[in-house]
Amino acid sequence: MEQQEFLEKNVFVDLKNVNENFEADNIHQFSEAEFATVLQKCEYFGIGIYTIEAFLNGASFGVSSHDTHNKKATDRKWFKKAFSNFKNGEAGMTYAATYKVSPKLLAR
Repeated sequence: MEQQEFLEKNVFVDLKNVNENFEADNIHQFSEAEFATVLQKCEYFGIGIYTIEAFLNGASFGVSSHDTHNKKATDRKWFKKAFSNFKNGEAGMTYAATYKVSPKLLAR
């Protein structure tokens, strides 16, 4: 199974991708509430998150990465903190992330 397929079937299932250019850039964007669900599922499966990007009115608002926080991509502390900082900074944003699904999960 490929990483994108795993994410579609196990993490993004029943969530609405609000990225209007999904076909062009293959990036899923979610509302604040749905992105919180994505983070919970990533934590459950042990999926790494390299970056989180927040968008306001369709334009990039900011990017946070595990490197900036000096944490491993799979350390939930960094992505929970980054998401919390974005949420507290501005209301009505959408969120996207870059993920790393382990080969062990893909082999299931």
